[in-house]
Amino acid sequence: MSMSARPGFYRQELNKTVWEVPERYQNLTPVGSGAYGSVCSAYDVVLRQKVAVKKLSRPFQSLIHSRRSYRELRLLKHMKHENVIGLLDVFSPAAALEDFNDYLVTNLMGADLNNIVKFQRLSDEHVQFLIYQLLRGLKYIHSAGLIHRDLKPSNVAVNEDCELRILDFGLARQTDDEMTGYVATRWYRAPEIMLNWMHYNQNVDIWSVGCIMGELLKGKVLFPGTDYIDQLKRIMEVVGTPTPELLQKICSEHAQKYIQSLPFMPQQDLEKIFRGANPLAVDLLKRMLVLDCDGRISAAEALAHPYFSQYHDPDDEPEAPPYDQTLESKDRTLEEWKGHPTACRWSSEPPPPPPPDGKPRLHGVSRAECFWAAWRPSAHLLTTEDVLEWN
Repeated sequence: MSMSARPGFYRQELNKTVWEVPERYQNLTPVGSGAYGSVCSAYDVVLRQKVAVKKLSRPFQSLIHSRRSYRELRLLKHMKHENVIGLLDVFSPAAALEDFNDYLVTNLMGADLNNIVKFQRLSDEHVQFLIYQLLRGLKYIHSAGLIHRDLKPSNVAVNEDCELRILDFGLARQTDDEMTGYVATRWYRAPEIMLNWMHYNQNVDIWSVGCIMGELLKGKVLFPGTDYIDQLKRIMEVVGTPTPELLQKICSEHAQKYIQSLPFMPQQDLEKIFRGANPLAVDLLKRMLVLDCDGRISAAEALAHPYFSQYHDPDDEPEAPPYDQTLESKDRTLEEWKGHPTACRWSSEPPPPPPPDGKPRLHGVSRAECFWAAWRPSAHLLTTEDVLEWN
């Protein structure tokens, strides 16, 4: 039921939450909710496309929430890449600080990889195109000096045209930050996070990509550990026991002793684990699922791997400007945090309209169009409507 609101905005209650949004965003429909906010789909009458509107849940109730909200806003605003979720708009209907709420508007995506892999087995061609896009977005993120730290299938969205975007920068950090050990969902967590958790680098994301790629190829989770210990054991059963030299890189004496207490486990042949898979895909996995993070392939190097030969174009795999973390690292009062995001707010400068068909263009013709021209007869990816039915 709509209610009165300030000029240019309208109010609507959805699932016991009152939304107050600009009139340009019509047909609000609940999509999901979590600890940090709720999301609705909407139709943007200015851009003439469906969008996702996220209402942050009490973004400035504490200093911790304020810093997180501001960080999410700045990270989304910084990301301008076809394979990374970005910010289309940000607004607040409130003028008074005590009533302050922030709304973020992003591209509306359909299913995530977690839903897709549950309901269908993907062809090698699908895996190739999806992982290429994932690495293309990851190269962009890493070039900004950032680590995502929580890559997993549910944080990778895909629309009905097989176009992919990386989501959720809640755990993203700069590479020179002090790291914490419990950051990624266990099954996709790089071993060095558990074993050496103060000094890891961007290659933790590459391990996660390897786990995701392996899951897409096999149709099931690669390392479904039941707890911290079981996770390490399952990983070593595949990649082998760490060498004495690698053990020296592990800061935790407890972790060192645990590994030394285990029987020797040789490295397994990935060709047998992924029997029948494209040999180039298996070769790439071997370069991603390396126990020593310093020996792992980078996102830029992975894009040049022969597995992606039909998509790889170094001139169309852009890098990001460096991300400056100093603003969000400063100590501020709650009132200062509330006021600071207004510098990022777009009230009269929406981004330019998309191309006529609403799809990002690569070399004049979207890569998704090229892909689907060849594979649509034998392939079907889940649509937004499919996902809404499950929810």
